[in-house]
Amino acid sequence: MTGKSRIAAITGGASGIGLAFARRWIESGGKAVLLDMHSAALRSAVEALGPTARGFEIDVTDRSSVDGAFRSIQTNEGSLDVLVNCAGIADPGPSHEVSDESFSRMLDIHVTGSMRCARAAYPLLINSDAASIVNLGSVATYTGMPQRASYTAAKAGIGGLTRTLAAEWAQVGIRVNAVGPGYVRTALTDSLVAEGKLRDEPIKARTPLGRFAEPDEIADAIHFLAGCTSTYITGHMLMADGGMSIDGSWY
Repeated sequence: MTGKSRIAAITGGASGIGLAFARRWIESGGKAVLLDMHSAALRSAVEALGPTARGFEIDVTDRSSVDGAFRSIQTNEGSLDVLVNCAGIADPGPSHEVSDESFSRMLDIHVTGSMRCARAAYPLLINSDAASIVNLGSVATYTGMPQRASYTAAKAGIGGLTRTLAAEWAQVGIRVNAVGPGYVRTALTDSLVAEGKLRDEPIKARTPLGRFAEPDEIADAIHFLAGCTSTYITGHMLMADGGMSIDGSWY
């Protein structure tokens, strides 16, 4: 592996887990390209991270937007070593009331968006000597979560996408893994709690570690899979959920 700074592209990189990973990546000597649709947050994040970060506005549901972002990386950075697919939304509600449009949008952002970015990154990643993609799964990848039909379907799709790309792209040296967070204390979850769409006390009670994760804790898991200490790991989903997926509510 070369001594140059490794370059990571992060969708949803202007806030939450994506921003926490970008900070962790830069601290370890890398460079980060933040890909996000929120221009004000993107500017603020790049300013906070400093000169080894760059931002590019992107809509992961738009192929031309995604392809343009990775052309920009080719032009400006000239190479890419890591793609982290963090872009995502949550839109809880009763399954019998979910519209076709909202269901399709959830899948388009999480699953098809991750695929669009992976496909666009592929020509750059195949030239890296340590290429890695990390997708964002969830406890919802493996569990049934009431009033989260579109979200659980999307995160289950992330699991399947991760395994298939890992099996197919190993031959060109690209590892593909995923991290499966439980509930994380981000602006998104805080807003859901404030709107009454999420009750945090039952979640804490069901989680063996008894709390939400901090974004930095998930960033550390992503960093492990993205970095050079996990070079024989591919097709894996690392659960970083405080034990929620093993179900702590026995007694």
